[in-house]
Amino acid sequence: MDILNELVGQFKDFFGIDGLMEIVRSGDYKNLLTGEGIKSMIRPILPVVLMLELARGLIYKQFDVVSYKVSFLTYLFNSVIGRFISIGMVIFCIGLLERYAVMQIPFSWYGFIIGYVIWEFAHFIYHYLGHKVRLFWCLHSTHHAPESMNLFVSHAHFFLEGPYADIIRTSICILLGVPPPMLFLIMFIDGTWGSFIHIGETMMKKADLGLLGRFILTPMHHRVHHARNVEYMDMNYCNLLNIWDRLFKTYQPELAHVKIDYGITREMKKNSFLDAYFGEITALARDVRHAPGLKNKLLYIFMPPGWSHTGEHATSTVLKNKLRAEQAPAMS
Repeated sequence: MDILNELVGQFKDFFGIDGLMEIVRSGDYKNLLTGEGIKSMIRPILPVVLMLELARGLIYKQFDVVSYKVSFLTYLFNSVIGRFISIGMVIFCIGLLERYAVMQIPFSWYGFIIGYVIWEFAHFIYHYLGHKVRLFWCLHSTHHAPESMNLFVSHAHFFLEGPYADIIRTSICILLGVPPPMLFLIMFIDGTWGSFIHIGETMMKKADLGLLGRFILTPMHHRVHHARNVEYMDMNYCNLLNIWDRLFKTYQPELAHVKIDYGITREMKKNSFLDAYFGEITALARDVRHAPGLKNKLLYIFMPPGWSHTGEHATSTVLKNKLRAEQAPAMS
């Protein structure tokens, strides 16, 4: 019976129906107009869309179980550990840093816009470091390991990535005066959108959202971010507002002549959960062990993925420069 109750709890938690069921049980439907009520209505939408994505794939014979395997196993693993550590980090950072805020943003419509721009900046910093610092890439690479795009990829994370992300994002937001209630609302909106932008081609083929795609990051932009094509590597770090990607020149729309190839550049064991989860950590440990001298060992930890003590670098910057050099004669 305990196992059954746990399975029911996991089901309700995945679909996010607890809040909605509580409102139905109470019979007080006015609660649907409150902030918590709105959240209760929105939370089940993406899991339902995921089920529709699966069903549509089966109907049109585009469903492949291996496309969901790594992401599903990662979700099960993280649901036990990662989320609790992440919540703890948010609360800890708020309690530690709120008194040191350099300003106070009012909880108003314009304050919310300011707060969201600050949040997006904090998200950009965390995400940029996750691609440019080898240690942090070890935490983030699990999310990029799947070789196809679908809504379950939004659940594919190493269990320590959430705490690492929330330390950076929460600290920046709190120090720049985002009130905790506003921060939690932004986190909910951003988390919902952040899941939606992983929607697969089965449900949304083009996914550029038309005119809206000029102002925000769409599923098309995020598909580019998940590509291992050299042209697309380390681009589109933002989640909803593309202001910081445009400012820091990391904004990249999909190119008509470059088909997206999902995954990471390291050769992986096909559809292996263990390799997707621990492979980059193992590779880093191997490089550190074989590196000559303490300086090189530390550089492997903090330099970008692809850095080598031999000087034969294969970082995204080096690969992009090499590609531009190869394309230059053809364009001249």
